[in-house]
Amino acid sequence: MKRTHLGIAALLAVSITACGSNQTVSRSVVGTQYEILPISQPLTSPYSVSDVRVSVPETLKVDESNRIYPIADIVWRGDPYGNRYEQIEAIFEEGMTRGAAALHGTRPVNVDIEVMRFHAMTERARFLIGGVHSITFTMTIRDVETNEIIEEPRIIKADLVGFGGNHAIEAEHRGQTQKVRIIDHLANVIQNELSLPVPQMADAS
Repeated sequence: MKRTHLGIAALLAVSITACGSNQTVSRSVVGTQYEILPISQPLTSPYSVSDVRVSVPETLKVDESNRIYPIADIVWRGDPYGNRYEQIEAIFEEGMTRGAAALHGTRPVNVDIEVMRFHAMTERARFLIGGVHSITFTMTIRDVETNEIIEEPRIIKADLVGFGGNHAIEAEHRGQTQKVRIIDHLANVIQNELSLPVPQMADAS
């Protein structure tokens, strides 16, 4: 019995450690990290977004098992069982289109998103300990008229704390489902990404 308690305590410690550093977005083209900043209106951005085009490659591995931490690219339980690729594409399109609507810059652009990882929590993890919604994608900014790339593809790591236990139940009662929280989060992510300067690559020559 003591070993069981110690095992649960260890899982909780890992979960808390993971959650403590996860509400960041990584512009990994240069390896920098920054916090998602509070949005104040109006937003300062050079862009107005005409379209957000989302791709979820079917080469990504889906896992429907109810383990604590499945080894897969896609883990999603916030919709009924079905085509997870289509469900995740719809989540990205809704969240990012909503967030982009707040941008009123002078240059019309299209935003291309390719999902690399969408690892939310299984039922078991959510019931026991909570954890992290691990979300990674690439973002490319293109001119609407010419389709020219304005900003080269960069990797965005946009993890989000996943509630567990009673906290998850209380959030559900407030209407803050996993799906609602992730859509809101992605809206905030695209606003921050397109409202902040892009780090410049250092000259390696």
